[in-house]
Amino acid sequence: MPNTEANRPSVPKLVHVAVAVIVRRGRVLIARRPDHVHQGGLLEFPGGKVEPGESVQQALVREIAEETGLAVPLGSLEPVIGVRHDYGDKQVFLDVWQTSAAEGEPEGREGQPIEWMSPHLLQDEDFPAANRPIIRALNLPGNLPITGAMASWENGLARFVTALPALKSGLVVLRAPQLPAQDYRQLARAALAECEGSGVGVLLHGRPDLLSEFPEAAGVHLPWREAERLSERPAPANRLLGVSCHGAEQLRHAERLGADYAVFGPVLPTASHPGEPTLGWQEFERQVSAAVIPVYGLGGLALEHQVQARACGGQGIAGISFWWPPHENR
Repeated sequence: MPNTEANRPSVPKLVHVAVAVIVRRGRVLIARRPDHVHQGGLLEFPGGKVEPGESVQQALVREIAEETGLAVPLGSLEPVIGVRHDYGDKQVFLDVWQTSAAEGEPEGREGQPIEWMSPHLLQDEDFPAANRPIIRALNLPGNLPITGAMASWENGLARFVTALPALKSGLVVLRAPQLPAQDYRQLARAALAECEGSGVGVLLHGRPDLLSEFPEAAGVHLPWREAERLSERPAPANRLLGVSCHGAEQLRHAERLGADYAVFGPVLPTASHPGEPTLGWQEFERQVSAAVIPVYGLGGLALEHQVQARACGGQGIAGISFWWPPHENR
């Protein structure tokens, strides 16, 4: 009888790697991998393997001290994202945590060059492939405002202008499914003009071909009905791509499309959809832990839920009610 165990292809072992995003004055600490190691010569975030018996936070405190000499208070570490990646010769789970409380001045104690870099200067090609979601997460805001109901594009613009000062910076999804296509384009044109120089990026909502008409937009957010028809990324690399998802397979599809983020829900009950099934925080955390792109919680969430969403490994919250004016401007 043939030895089926011997004939079975070996499965690469999953390596649990703790990764630290150390923030100081708006910049993050980056090192360069030695040439002789796996993915040598590329940039990386500090960290290393989680040893048996260690928590990921304990591993980070130890690795950061060994690699850089910085002292990190254990309680200052907050989850950023978890990334599973198959390199072919090895599978890794990058367990990414962030701190802004590291004490001391860093040095490359293992001979590696280190430097502080602004997140917007981090380039995908300079890092191992598994790091792309981390770079996205660092450059995405902690909440994602979405425009709400509007009686017309003029009414929507007036409400948008009223709400805009509260954003200060970040991104906003310009969603108006109730408007005819031509009216939405009028709204988009005016909203983009209002945001010019404000630090707020506008994500168009709907079909990806809107980007060719409005190249000044920060990107496009696809409702599921649009995303499910696609088999490859429809947006250029220098524009953001988001997808609305409501189940695990939809998240996987968004990942295959090369989405930069997803919104996922509903997490909690919403007034607009009473009685609709919800995920709850436990299921949200379970699904986010399996995702390899940043995920915003959606549905019934307010700004006070941002901490909970982050604790579950999410990027933050997305929604309408926490920022959109409750009364229409006539």
